[in-house]
Amino acid sequence: MTAARRIAALASALALLVAAPARAQFERREAPQGPPPDQQPGILQDVRIDERLGSQVPLDLRFTDWKGQPFRLGEAFDGRKPVVLTLVYYDCPMLCGLILSGLAKTMRENGLVLGKDYEAMTVSFEPKDKPAMGGERRRGYLQSMGLPDQGNALWPFLVSPDGAAAAALADAVGFHYARDPATGEWAHLAAVFVLTPDGKVSRYLYGIEFPDKDFRLAVVEAAGGRVGTSFDRLLLTCYRYDPASRKYEPFAWGFVRIGALLVLGALTTLIVSLVVKERRSAAARQNAKGTA
Repeated sequence: MTAARRIAALASALALLVAAPARAQFERREAPQGPPPDQQPGILQDVRIDERLGSQVPLDLRFTDWKGQPFRLGEAFDGRKPVVLTLVYYDCPMLCGLILSGLAKTMRENGLVLGKDYEAMTVSFEPKDKPAMGGERRRGYLQSMGLPDQGNALWPFLVSPDGAAAAALADAVGFHYARDPATGEWAHLAAVFVLTPDGKVSRYLYGIEFPDKDFRLAVVEAAGGRVGTSFDRLLLTCYRYDPASRKYEPFAWGFVRIGALLVLGALTTLIVSLVVKERRSAAARQNAKGTA
């Protein structure tokens, strides 16, 4: 190799050595910034539901109802009927309306009667929401269920003027929400809360559509079997709420117990019928001997 070629090769090597760090620095500078793909944005880290089954909601919380009148939370609980609670805000552009529409559809179709078998209550956690906004939405959802607004207390829509009462209620049921500073909207999950007649958390139903069976069983379960039919109470022995699927799933031992009861009933009926038949036969033989 001539001296000229050696000098050219050395220059090329030096150029590559210089270019490599510069390229790496450029790539690092051009790499997209932000959280890793598996890390949630900051706003979503505060949005969750912590299930608090058995937690007592504070019945002395004070709200304002859709007519602008004071409303104590305990007024929604009569000690006999469970209460289906929704936490929303009335100017929500999408999710809250879907939750309430799905709930109204289920309440219309599941077979239990609102106001007779259970109560419903909706609370806004947006301090800026006004009673009239709640009244407008309440009227629309009642009409969708074929229940015109007749001035009664059916399905109260409440507001919390300073937000404190709504925040305390949300905390009691483990519902965490946060305002998105970029849009000004509230970020929250989709769920309804089934409470016992004395105000304890009994069940969480997630999503924007609630299967009739799950809703009905949750209400019957929260009421301790005091509402619904005997068949509903029978179903509760065959179905258990599965936290993994968030649905009521068939419970094998429940079916086994019912099968055993049916077999026992059949055997008892057979034994009784055989005993009765044998006694009648014996009586007939005694009569025959007496006439002979």
